[in-house]
Amino acid sequence: EAAILLVDAAQGIEAQTLANLYLALGADLQIIPVLNNIDLPSANPEKYAAELAGIIGCDPSEVLQVSAKTGSGVEALLNEIVAQTPAPVGDADAPARALIFDSVYDTYRGVVTYVRVVDGKLSHRDRIKMMSNGVVHEMLEVGVISPEPVKAGDLGVGEVGYLITGVKDVRQSRVGDTVTSQHHGATKA
Repeated sequence: EAAILLVDAAQGIEAQTLANLYLALGADLQIIPVLNNIDLPSANPEKYAAELAGIIGCDPSEVLQVSAKTGSGVEALLNEIVAQTPAPVGDADAPARALIFDSVYDTYRGVVTYVRVVDGKLSHRDRIKMMSNGVVHEMLEVGVISPEPVKAGDLGVGEVGYLITGVKDVRQSRVGDTVTSQHHGATKA
């Protein structure tokens, strides 16, 4: 629901940053503008804060200034993330729908699928279906990253986490696919 627009206070806005900004704006995300490296001798925070403000349409005073090296401004940034990020929207009583945004192969556990739950709830030992191809799997583990993987009983609306089904082929968890429950699942991806 939100994205941090992080710009180096010594280099300014680069083309790739603009391209990603336009993608975030197109996805209707709340943009939190931040200048990093304000402690460098070559930093020009006033110039780049005005530039950032002009691009996203805010006041230069709303551009947060941080230094990852010294920790200056980091607490204010974390508080702004909490204040500006809208609560997730979704229907907790609807059939489960989760968006796959990444998947990796783990030698010991098989494919680890990273999802964001949009509607409903995914629980441990549920049978899930991939909507693109209709393949059904049993969830062996569900959890969150905090920052290490931590098992959870379920994932609900707005939560981001991981699913492990024992699948050995990462192509069965395609990025952009929708995961739903096998029984009484969603009809729309």
